[in-house]
Amino acid sequence: MVALRVTASLPSIAFANSLVRCRPAQRPPFAAFASFSSGGATCGQASPLQRQLVLYTKPGCCLCEGLKEKLQAALSLGGSHTLHSVELQVRDISGNAEWERLYQYEIPVLAKILPDGREETLPRLSPRLGVELIQKKITAALEQ
Repeated sequence: MVALRVTASLPSIAFANSLVRCRPAQRPPFAAFASFSSGGATCGQASPLQRQLVLYTKPGCCLCEGLKEKLQAALSLGGSHTLHSVELQVRDISGNAEWERLYQYEIPVLAKILPDGREETLPRLSPRLGVELIQKKITAALEQ
């Protein structure tokens, strides 16, 4: 089962938090994104072992939607390359000028969050890859 948490701009944070009844995560107030997790921490609080991915997208991008669906499926798969401890944040670049400047011609962009909080962009995944292969590639990228 995939959990969904949506956090919007600053004025609606209180409303979103009243819906999920938890404290806001420690993220910039301008960040607009959705998080998908296949288990682990509650209310978006990452456990020390939880790994995080960020997918930068924009509305109307069919490549973004396809990759998001495959990533959500890959998070749910079991097997030797399980990603059950991974949290996926989907960030809409149209809601942030800096993200739009950085990624407007590159989306979808997938990045992993390093232990020190920095982001490292991962190699582009082909839209032709199957869910199992995406799971293996993500597992390998997170282990580096």
